[in-house]
Amino acid sequence: MAPYSGGRAERRPEVGVPEGCRERILDVGCGTGVVTAAALAAGAEVTAVDADPAMLELVARRHPAATVRRATLPVLPFEDASFDAVAGNFVVNHVADVPATLAELRRVLRPGGAAALTWWKSDEMTATNVFAEALAAAGVPYEPPVRPFAAVDRPERFAGLLEEAGFTAVDVRTLRWRHRVDVAAWWSGVVEAGGPRFETIARQPPETYARVRACYDRLAAPYSGTGFPVCAYLARGLR
Repeated sequence: MAPYSGGRAERRPEVGVPEGCRERILDVGCGTGVVTAAALAAGAEVTAVDADPAMLELVARRHPAATVRRATLPVLPFEDASFDAVAGNFVVNHVADVPATLAELRRVLRPGGAAALTWWKSDEMTATNVFAEALAAAGVPYEPPVRPFAAVDRPERFAGLLEEAGFTAVDVRTLRWRHRVDVAAWWSGVVEAGGPRFETIARQPPETYARVRACYDRLAAPYSGTGFPVCAYLARGLR
C-alpha cells in the first residue's frame, strides 16, 4: 500500500509484487519507494529506478538493501531479461512514448516474467479534480495541461498496447477506494508542490488565492470524514 502524497493520505492500492515472481524485481518510476518496500518485505532482490534524483536519494536512504539507479523511460540501463517482474506504480501515465516504454519493459523481463502497471482514471480523481473545481468556482481562468496519455488510458486501448508490445495473458482491473486525508493539509501539500497542473494557484495575487482557497474549503468539506473517492486501473501481462 502507498501514501497518495507525501505520507499525508490513507494508504492506496499499489501494483503489488506478482505471485511467482519474487526474485529480481524492477520498481520503475519508484517515487518514494512504496513498491520497493513491499517487494523487499516479500524477500525480493529489488532495483529501483526514477528520473528524479531527489526520489532516488530518498529511496536509497530508506531502503539500503535496494539497488538504486537513475533512468528516464523509455530507456532503461539494463540488459535483456534482467528481471523476473517489473512494477510501475502510477508512472506510465507520465511517459512521453507509451509504446516504446512497454517494449522496453518487456525487453528487460525474462521469458515468463510479469509486468504490473497502474494509472489514474482521470474523471474519477476527486482528490485532485477538486482543485480545478475550486478555480472554476472562484472565476479564475484555468486550462489544464494537455495529457498525451489520455489517448490510450482506456482499459481496452491500454490492453491492446500491451498485446502489441508482445505481452500475453493481459488483463486490466479497476480499483476504487477512498483517499482519506486532512483536507487542509491536502490543500497545502498540493499547492505547495505546484507542478504543471496546479502551479497556477500559487501564482495568484493574495485576494484571488484566498477566494480559490475558500471555494476549495467549501467543495472539499463533504469529503473530510469519508475521504475523496478515487479510481485507478491495474494492468498486468506476461513476457
